[in-house]
Amino acid sequence: MKKQRIRVLALCIFSHRGNILAFEGYDSQKNKSFYRPLGGAVEFGEPVEAAMRREIREEMGEEITHLRQLGVLENLFTYEGEQGHEIVFVFDADFKHKSVYTRKDLKASEDDGMQFKLRWLQISGLTQLKYPLYPDGITQLILEQNYS
Repeated sequence: MKKQRIRVLALCIFSHRGNILAFEGYDSQKNKSFYRPLGGAVEFGEPVEAAMRREIREEMGEEITHLRQLGVLENLFTYEGEQGHEIVFVFDADFKHKSVYTRKDLKASEDDGMQFKLRWLQISGLTQLKYPLYPDGITQLILEQNYS
C-alpha cells in the first residue's frame, strides 16, 4: 500500500497581455485533459519561495523576478486513480528575460525528461475553458488580481 501524505506545492502565475501561462496535462484513468500553472513540490527544509524559483529554473531553464504570493489553496483530488492531497502556495512572477513572452513554442520538462507544451490561456475566458484549470480555486485567485 502506498503511503498517503500531504504534498506542499508552489505554483506560479505568469501573466502577459491578458493571458496566463499553463501546461496541458492528461489523466488517462479519467480520459480527461486539464490545465495547471507551472511549479512543483517544495522539498524538505526548502523555503517555498526558493522552491518556486527552483521549479521554474528546472522546468524552463528560466529565472524569475517580482515573486509575490497570491494565496494558499488546499487541493483534494484524484489523479491517475490515486487520491491526492496538496497544500498549494500560489505565486505571481515575471520572467527575468522578457523574450520568453514572445516565443512561439514554449516548452517545459519534468525531472524525468518528459517534455510538455505550454499554452497562453486568456484570463477573460478562464471560466469557460475547454478543460478545467487546477487546482480548484486558482481561477478565482487569478480573477481577483485584475491582470491586464
